[in-house]
Amino acid sequence: MKELFLLFYYFAKIGLFTFGGGLAMLPMIKKEVVEKNKWATEDEIMNYYAIGQCTPGIIAVNTATFVGYKKKGVLGGIFATLGVVFPSVVIIVIIAALISNFSSISYVQYAFSGIRVAVSVLVFDAVIKFIKSGVKDKITFLIFFVSLILALIFDVSSIYLVLGGILLGALIGERGKK
Repeated sequence: MKELFLLFYYFAKIGLFTFGGGLAMLPMIKKEVVEKNKWATEDEIMNYYAIGQCTPGIIAVNTATFVGYKKKGVLGGIFATLGVVFPSVVIIVIIAALISNFSSISYVQYAFSGIRVAVSVLVFDAVIKFIKSGVKDKITFLIFFVSLILALIFDVSSIYLVLGGILLGALIGERGKK
């Protein structure tokens, strides 16, 4: 039971102290899940993120569910998921009750602008870390580059990019064994 509450606690902490969604949570998930508690490896977290990106729902919630499930089965998945969602629900309820009173104040608008900039830096940092751990050779660089072009120029859905990466990775990996 203690481990279930630890899952809830750490994912609630992640949910409370990160702004900007799932990608902004990656550095804190890596610190808490991979480095501190060793509940998953960095590669596993990247896999959870990739799967979470192309499945319905929020990436952070999907990742929390995967980590919790890996650690303590279905109950672990539920506790981790509730943990990551709980702070957002509480904060949203409070903000919803107060936002109309404060949204026109210039300091509040400036604060939200500052938050957006800080979150952009966190997302950029997460992207760089993904690239460093995912692009390991010429083949993975080629997959990365083609995916980048397809996403930026042709606006291809992330689902197709992930599925294409899975297919190419499996084909190239299998071919490399032979």
